[in-house]
Amino acid sequence: MQENLVIVESPAKAKTIEKFLGKDFIVKSSFGHIRDLSKKELGIEIKDGYRPCYEISSDKKRVVEELSRLSKQVKTVWLASDEDREGEAIAWHLTEVLNLPVDRTKRIVFHEITKNAILHAIETPRTVDMNLVNAQQARRVLDRIVGFELSPVLWKKVRPSLSAGRVQSVAVRLIVERERDIIAFNSTSYYRVVAQFYAPSDASKILFKAEYSKKFATKQEAATLLEECKGATFTVEHCEVKPTKRYPAPPFTTSTLQQEAGRKFGMSVSQTMSVSQKLYEQGLITYMRTDSVNLSGMAIGACKTAITSLFGEKYSAARNYTTHSKGAQEAHEAIRPSYIDRREIEGTTAEKRLYDLIWKRTVASQMVAADIDRTTITIARSGSNEKFIATGEAVRFDGFLHLYSESADDEQTEQSEVAHLPLLAAGDNLLVQNIVATERFTQPPLRYNEASLVKRLEELGIGRPSTYAPTISTIIARGYVEKSSRPSQKRTFTQLTLKGNSITEKCASENFGAEKNRLSPTDIGMVVNDYLESQFGMIMDYNFTANVEKEFDRIADGELKWNEMIDDFYAPFHEMVDSAIGTQSSHQAVRVLGTDPVSGHVVKARIGRYGPMAEIEGDENEKPRYASLKKGQLIESITLEEALELFALPRVVGTLDGEAVVIGIGKFGGYVRHGKTFASLAKSDDPYTVQYERAVELLQEQQKQNVAANTPLRTFAEDKAMQIKSGRYGAYIAYKGKNYRLPKSAKPESLTYEECQKIVASSKK
Repeated sequence: MQENLVIVESPAKAKTIEKFLGKDFIVKSSFGHIRDLSKKELGIEIKDGYRPCYEISSDKKRVVEELSRLSKQVKTVWLASDEDREGEAIAWHLTEVLNLPVDRTKRIVFHEITKNAILHAIETPRTVDMNLVNAQQARRVLDRIVGFELSPVLWKKVRPSLSAGRVQSVAVRLIVERERDIIAFNSTSYYRVVAQFYAPSDASKILFKAEYSKKFATKQEAATLLEECKGATFTVEHCEVKPTKRYPAPPFTTSTLQQEAGRKFGMSVSQTMSVSQKLYEQGLITYMRTDSVNLSGMAIGACKTAITSLFGEKYSAARNYTTHSKGAQEAHEAIRPSYIDRREIEGTTAEKRLYDLIWKRTVASQMVAADIDRTTITIARSGSNEKFIATGEAVRFDGFLHLYSESADDEQTEQSEVAHLPLLAAGDNLLVQNIVATERFTQPPLRYNEASLVKRLEELGIGRPSTYAPTISTIIARGYVEKSSRPSQKRTFTQLTLKGNSITEKCASENFGAEKNRLSPTDIGMVVNDYLESQFGMIMDYNFTANVEKEFDRIADGELKWNEMIDDFYAPFHEMVDSAIGTQSSHQAVRVLGTDPVSGHVVKARIGRYGPMAEIEGDENEKPRYASLKKGQLIESITLEEALELFALPRVVGTLDGEAVVIGIGKFGGYVRHGKTFASLAKSDDPYTVQYERAVELLQEQQKQNVAANTPLRTFAEDKAMQIKSGRYGAYIAYKGKNYRLPKSAKPESLTYEECQKIVASSKK
């Protein structure tokens, strides 16, 4: 009889653990959860204390059979799924499904897949923690109830095939509110005045910039200031040097890793989790789902050794960090390398980059603070109480900055230039190189990217480390939110420059508004959000959603019974569902934009059968006309002019061989039509702007493809009707008006006539 069976969730984790255990251990994977709530109806017995009805997934039946057989052949079964609530639930489902006896079953957890951690876990086993299991069950049951009861309301009142989720709907609300802030924002211009000074007493004549303490609303006000500066004297009022320290950021939690990987590498949240999961399963980093910034004493000691070896003892400063996030889950360590002395790893580019980031962040957290001198020079102008202010920084000792610097959020704020300033004394006279007044513009709030959305959700206490990635993936997959990039736009601005006693004015241009991978709501996302807010305010409330998370934490701590928590939620929620179904009105977004100047009919934007569209109403003599909105256009923000442009299709761009070349949009996207020949536009082609030359090029390419498709690869003397042709999905047999697939092993160039006959005869009709 074999001694031990260890069950983990993933094959990669099993492979790594196997290396550390001897021949007395078999290590097998459950491939994640082996069962889930039944998909038949709700899958929950509401009247029986919200009892979940679980069923083994069809794709896991073979896995369960193998684990069941092996568990009966060993003395001890070790359940080694992850140490969080999801992992605890997997362990519990295994005990239930495999009928594991208590005396032969042990639960082990470890925060890193290293030999020491695994051997220590085996020496200190425990039983399955039902409090953690119940916290996971509560989340699963609550989310199933919300989705199951809310979705049919949306089908009836908004549009078929929609769905809603508890945390996902709140995330959509954040994105919708940000979009409306952007739509409502009116950019205004102002003038920022910056002077370049130097001190005659400074032998090196260092030029430095100082900004005027006041901004001006108009060009005239800025010009007046420049006039006043002609012949003025400038004096240092005071020069203050303030020594300060900049401390390193704490080691990574799940959310800070997601944010920093997004800022530094442009990785999505789900990419970051996928790559970090692989690093963990290979035993390279500690567990990647954690709220904690704590490091073990062993890790702190290893960091000290590495820092001393690489940079010298003066760079080392051991410290531990305290977790402050709301409802931090389980007393885990932060995300760190399993072996601090391992500076580099083998693997994919993404794995190497993420590991390097985790290593640097961990080690930097144990390095000394950087010593920085912040200099502020206040400059007085004769005849005025307003000042010019110069700020600068000088790093006296780089400390942790020698290794790592955290990226800042991509927020659009006017920043004074940080520069090295000369040391000046009060009363020093300054000379002006030039003074420039530049027109600037107020900026709308930025759309969220994945990293900044995670940060906001965490600030509100919504979701947990395991939920951020699936939440974002779900709202994108449902079509409520899209991740898109927007090209920059051009704008002109005015600049006034005072040099000597002469003021010159010039007009320049700049690019602005470019976006990359930002999250914006779709029209249907906005409609669903508005409907849910109007009928299900409790579900959409940020505080309510955060409080639900706290209740899950209380269940995990054994302070609250999970089905009582569900019961408190269900009664008022079910009442809201009944009330919403009972209301007569459906919720559709229709926005009247104005009147079509040609027909005099009303122009409106609304959700149609195939998505958002513009409509020009008809009358008894004329049918309504419809046009789909372009990508990036919203019902809430589209203008009358933009809507009318949509009706420019189909449009004639020229003639070819006496026939019109027409551009249009059909069911499958943009196209070019010439007679009976159709060619699809490429994704990069805009149907509203594509020109005649490009249209002809696409038609010629299509004609070549048509000729190639109609030219047989092979014919047979025995029967000319039997042909092998090249199609969209590879070679096939065409025979007497019907097409037949070739077997995967068949080579078109070597098939005989007899083999083709057999394929035709044996093919399904």
